[in-house]
Amino acid sequence: MEVVEDYPRTLAEFERRFATEQACREYLARLRWPEGFTCPQCSGKTFWPTKRGLWMCATCGHQASVTAGTIFQDTHKPLTAWFRVIWWVSCQKNGASALNLQRVMGLRSYETAWTWLQKLRRAMVRPGRDRLSGRVEVDETYLGGLEEGHRGRGQRKKALIVVAAQEDGRGIGRVRLRRIPDASAKSLHTFILDSVTPGSLVCTDDWTGYAGLEAKGYVREVTPQKERKRIGKSVLPRVHRVVSLLKRWLMGTHQGAVSHEHLPYYLDEFIFRFNRRRSASRGKLFYRLVQQAALVEPIPYARLVKGIRRQETPNHNR
Repeated sequence: MEVVEDYPRTLAEFERRFATEQACREYLARLRWPEGFTCPQCSGKTFWPTKRGLWMCATCGHQASVTAGTIFQDTHKPLTAWFRVIWWVSCQKNGASALNLQRVMGLRSYETAWTWLQKLRRAMVRPGRDRLSGRVEVDETYLGGLEEGHRGRGQRKKALIVVAAQEDGRGIGRVRLRRIPDASAKSLHTFILDSVTPGSLVCTDDWTGYAGLEAKGYVREVTPQKERKRIGKSVLPRVHRVVSLLKRWLMGTHQGAVSHEHLPYYLDEFIFRFNRRRSASRGKLFYRLVQQAALVEPIPYARLVKGIRRQETPNHNR
């Protein structure tokens, strides 16, 4: 069954369509069950709505909630508010900060805005997304403050990320980023296998962590570090451009206040926005984010704040 992409094209249309809680629930249900309701207990297809807004299976009597098993589960806020936040987040070309969200949406608590954005970031990676292909540049970089006495791949306090950028003519196509524990072959090969289609041309430097990619089905193009210095310019320009944009985005939108524990989700947001930067339809981005939010399991608040730095989320009441 082909799924028709149904989404508002303008802010005015959005406000008309999602003015009520019922309209939001029906839209979420269509995205969650595109082929019709399926009971999570018995797989029954017939149901009737209850007064509490639940879906009762006509076969086994199980009462299902359209928000159960999604990032909206157990929320105390109406879906109308969530949809407004998702629309706003989708419209921010340079990313969304919790402070701006709090101001725009009139939220009483900064912590509420921060929590919502953290949950939405976890919905920005589509399960089963296509891997990169063709000619792909791969390199690593560090994010964070300098650590005295350690340089290059031996630094410990900074967060190490690996970046893959697909060539698109003279420009950059899609990208993938991931925080990795180290620059070992295990970490780098795992990332490439997850992110790049075998048979692709992978362009790297001569770091030993990339050795052996040919045995895993890739064609590897190597440029030694000495050669990079000799020609006086970057031979992995797409990756380095992406890294520059990422660092500017983290410092500009988030003032660098991102904990290492949550960095992977900020990388997901950067990927989501970068790979859709040419999209002319904000409504389609809204559609994608709601669609993916319906597929992401709920994240307890305790997991969201575990191990974060104090400056990332002030101690306000939710």
